Amino acid sequence: MSYAIAPWNLPSVPVAGSADRFPVRHIYCVGRNYAEHAKEMGGDASKEPPFFFTKAADSVVPVVPPAIGSIHYPLGTKNLHHEIELVVAIGGHGVKLAPERALEIVWGYAVGLDMTRRDLQNDMREKKRPWDIGKSFAGAAPIGPLHPVIAIGHPAKGRIWVDVNGSRRQSGDLAEMIWDVPHTLHFLSQYYELMPGDLVFTGTPSGVGAVVAGDRLDGGIDGLGTLSLSIAPPLV
Repeated sequence: MSYAIAPWNLPSVPVAGSADRFPVRHIYCVGRNYAEHAKEMGGDASKEPPFFFTKAADSVVPVVPPAIGSIHYPLGTKNLHHEIELVVAIGGHGVKLAPERALEIVWGYAVGLDMTRRDLQNDMREKKRPWDIGKSFAGAAPIGPLHPVIAIGHPAKGRIWVDVNGSRRQSGDLAEMIWDVPHTLHFLSQYYELMPGDLVFTGTPSGVGAVVAGDRLDGGIDGLGTLSLSIAPPLV
């Protein structure tokens, strides 16, 4: 097969303890899936079904500890926020999954950061326009190595946290998610056919805040290791 232009590398995530990589097809994200974060964003998600947004696959930035990953401060924003999240990697097909069957398609889990151009997101929301521009951009999805289910099972509780320049910003527990992983996949699969290579970011605890060029983020989830990231100056 020939291409009109040179094809780019397939986005992928390293697998913990292996030379294998997990190819990334699509990224889904759950909004406001921790009650305290929903409150700090001005809502009460406990009374609503989950809602979803997406990121482009090439927004993935794989980071393998002990290395420190790096992203450039993105274009067009003056208010870049961090959101630490549990990431679910999909290894099977699923449509209209029942919650009790949803975990059957999960391949593994990782620590991820949902980086957000908050000013652009808020501006689009106020204008009742799609706010993809606030969520999907180069460097928007840093992620640590994937841990296969066969090695770690299905984490349903455990600390999730992130520090900025050594100071704790976000702290919570996976058990505090409003919609756990099985129910998140159940809802998501009512609208999309989940397929191998999909990633699902499952929401963030409270404490989101701004970072600037020169900042360092260190986050983690019990049983899934850590993720470290530095914010480099903008490209221009």
